[in-house]
Amino acid sequence: MRHITIQTKIGSFTGNEREHCQEFLGIPYSKAERFEYASLIDSYGECDATKKGPASMQKRAWAEFEHLEIPERAFYHKEFRQNIEFTYDEGTLRLNLYRPKGEGKFPVIVYFHGGGFDSGSINESPFDGEGLAKRGCLVIFASYRVGVFGYFTHEDIQKRYGRDGNFGLDDMAKALEWTKKNVECFGGDANNITVMGQSAGAMSIQYLLTSKKADGLFEKAIMMSGAGLFPKFSLPKPSSETRSYWLEVMEIAGCKTFEEIQKIPAKDLLAAVEVQKGKRKDNTYNTMPVIDGYLLEESIDQGIKHPRELPLIIGYTNNDMFTFLLAHIAKKYAKKHGAYLYYFDIDAKGDDNQAFHSADLRYAFGTLGDSWRPYDENDRKASELMMDYFAHFALTGDPNHEGAPRWEKYKNKPLCFKDGETKMGKDQTFKLLKNTLKGDPK
Repeated sequence: MRHITIQTKIGSFTGNEREHCQEFLGIPYSKAERFEYASLIDSYGECDATKKGPASMQKRAWAEFEHLEIPERAFYHKEFRQNIEFTYDEGTLRLNLYRPKGEGKFPVIVYFHGGGFDSGSINESPFDGEGLAKRGCLVIFASYRVGVFGYFTHEDIQKRYGRDGNFGLDDMAKALEWTKKNVECFGGDANNITVMGQSAGAMSIQYLLTSKKADGLFEKAIMMSGAGLFPKFSLPKPSSETRSYWLEVMEIAGCKTFEEIQKIPAKDLLAAVEVQKGKRKDNTYNTMPVIDGYLLEESIDQGIKHPRELPLIIGYTNNDMFTFLLAHIAKKYAKKHGAYLYYFDIDAKGDDNQAFHSADLRYAFGTLGDSWRPYDENDRKASELMMDYFAHFALTGDPNHEGAPRWEKYKNKPLCFKDGETKMGKDQTFKLLKNTLKGDPK
């Protein structure tokens, strides 16, 4: 692959020349010590951006914490991470940037991955920006802190910063700040930013839509499998209510002070979290965003009533996470806020897991060819169409364009992606209920 170098006001960046785009990989956008809020990096000198950088530190850094003996985890490992060599790092947060060739003020898409707030990486196989860059969009995949590194709380953090927890969510805001400040160096339009995410990434966007601190950081949003928020699951606790959970982790780790938990090896800290997860049943509620009085100032069940209003695309699949419930809340939220809603009803080929949670990701980025699945021409056409919709939405706030089936804002019918056709229609209630009872993919 041929390397290219561009000179900008913030430094010199060497990346890769590809057929339809130029890519700059592993760019550090902010840095932080453990349990400190990140500060932006805005001066680079010479930056080698030819290779992907380390993923944020997480349980997947060690095989014994990944638990591939669990069928669901083995499924997603095969789907998105198999045969990829990952490295992990604490302290530096990175982004992968894909820009169209030529000159222009390109619409920008900033993507946040899923992973249940405790795992995930921008280096997983679906995440390549060339397909959307070919359509004129500058695409950024931004990493953020996850798990204990992203959502630990402690009174000493509150004393030091006047807020507590939400390091991962704050990282996302920092990535958007970096984009606003620096994307024009790469030809992007700083006043036309679409934030996009799936699962925990989509839910994080939902939180940012309720945050005054995120005002002005993006103009549009695409939320895949995570919009509207679960009535119970996604209601963050006040940070003070999660501290006892993390004090128990400290005790398991043998740490008596905040300074000690900051310094122990990452593997030892993750081992303590593993023990805690085996003892508690409320782990999810303690290892996700919290009401910190800064990014999230009020309960989300109140904040969701008056989010920032902007153009939205929302989607869900036929065998999604808590399928029937997610479909219900997505419809409700889309109708209230005038969103474009899609229902992804193309069953993944190669097994009987149908359109599993995350099945639409490869279509959204045009990475079907990087999968083990025997995708066919209908799949490729659906992927091309989805990318066309998303790119036009990023440009104008409206996904509709000449030659594509008309996509109306949701009233009582979503746009249905089906095998061989895409058109406005209705989902199948019985199918969604059946798949909700079916459980996780295997």
